[in-house]
Amino acid sequence: MKLLGNKLPELITERLELRLPRTGDYGQWSALRESSRSFLEPWEPTWMSDHLTRKSFSERVRWARKSTEDGFAVPFFLLRHDDGVLVGGITVDQIRLGPAQKASIGYWIGEPFARLGYMKEAIEALVHHAFCEMDLSRIEAACLPTNTASRKLLEKTGFKYEGVAQSYLQIHGRWQNHVLYANLRSDRRGRTDAG
Repeated sequence: MKLLGNKLPELITERLELRLPRTGDYGQWSALRESSRSFLEPWEPTWMSDHLTRKSFSERVRWARKSTEDGFAVPFFLLRHDDGVLVGGITVDQIRLGPAQKASIGYWIGEPFARLGYMKEAIEALVHHAFCEMDLSRIEAACLPTNTASRKLLEKTGFKYEGVAQSYLQIHGRWQNHVLYANLRSDRRGRTDAG
């Protein structure tokens, strides 16, 4: 998903616009992240002391553009069509072409917008785009075993449980195991007994 000239990637769903972050998004982003802090922190790497600063956000915007231009990752913000409100973000990352034809996704949603179907809509659009437009064969995702909401979301969007990775990522300040999921272009079963 490289940039073609100055054309930035954008996906449109029934209720959302998925696009790269822009400098002008800082106010909405910082307010949503701060108000959702206790909701997000248990599932994310430890926030640096400058996490919510304008400078840090500007670096995120630069990284988003550069990683997209280089074809390694595309971080999307999710904005509602009707009012332009930022509800969360989703990133397709670790894009590997050639024999692998795969990528991984990570996502977050602001607490006021959780369990309203926004992230399901975004994941379905991104997976469709990855398979049909990017010609990827495999999309991977990982989450904490205790993150039942995320596990159910992945399964509802066609991801299949593949196993456990020991000490996979540092989350909330310590190395933690993660459950691994994948969505294959040729296999859309994706159901387990995650409660």
